[in-house]
Amino acid sequence: MKASKEILAVWRKFDDFPMETLTKAWLYSTQGNRKQRDVETMKQHRAEFGVTGNCFDLAIWLLDEFKEAGVKAYPIGSELGTGDDHAAVIAVDRMGRRFLCDLGDQWLQPILIDGDDKAYTNEKLAGFFPGAEVQVLPEKGAFKVVYHRPNGKFSTQIYSADSVSMGEFLAAADFSQSHVYPKPLLEVRLPWENETAHWEFFDWKSFLSTSQGLVEDPPLAMIEEWVERLHQKTGYDKTFLKESLEYFKSLGESSVP
Repeated sequence: MKASKEILAVWRKFDDFPMETLTKAWLYSTQGNRKQRDVETMKQHRAEFGVTGNCFDLAIWLLDEFKEAGVKAYPIGSELGTGDDHAAVIAVDRMGRRFLCDLGDQWLQPILIDGDDKAYTNEKLAGFFPGAEVQVLPEKGAFKVVYHRPNGKFSTQIYSADSVSMGEFLAAADFSQSHVYPKPLLEVRLPWENETAHWEFFDWKSFLSTSQGLVEDPPLAMIEEWVERLHQKTGYDKTFLKESLEYFKSLGESSVP
């Protein structure tokens, strides 16, 4: 079962939005900003530099769009305020069914987490996550997603289904923005053959996850080369990319060439 047209109409606005930590590092290094941006500021940065942000940025922006469209939605998170946290959104349709909306992990579309459709607790589903089939399994007070990869491997992630207060959520967002993990990360959904694949840049390596498996990119040796590759994949401003990547390089903990 797909999400309602009202939910999907909002979700589709973010189809070309990467999830990344580059914006956080850029703000941290060039402006000294260690706080969560508001939606107006995020929109301004998107217009000026083409950038988006991390999972908290995307969740807060998505919640604002749902509110404007009259769709009930609330924030959820795991391990908030720990540095290993993850933020997402639950949208609720007019029938009261809840859908996971996770831009941080670059899902292709929202997925039903409860309701009368038993298929969502025992079937592997394609078309929801790039390069993998997924199962949604109920847990006490939560739900588990199992990602089945084409090579036979699988991974899991557990989400709490309970709403987080905006005060707690924004406090966790501030904490996240004030800590820069020293290995740069960017993920984006890209067209590949007859599907939408998942391209990832992490710790100076990049690869594409597809239904046929991983497709690794050739290694690069220079910051300037990474600027060109990332610009090609995202359209991000080149000066922004250079400043952000140079900051990561300055941290001295990444395996930058």
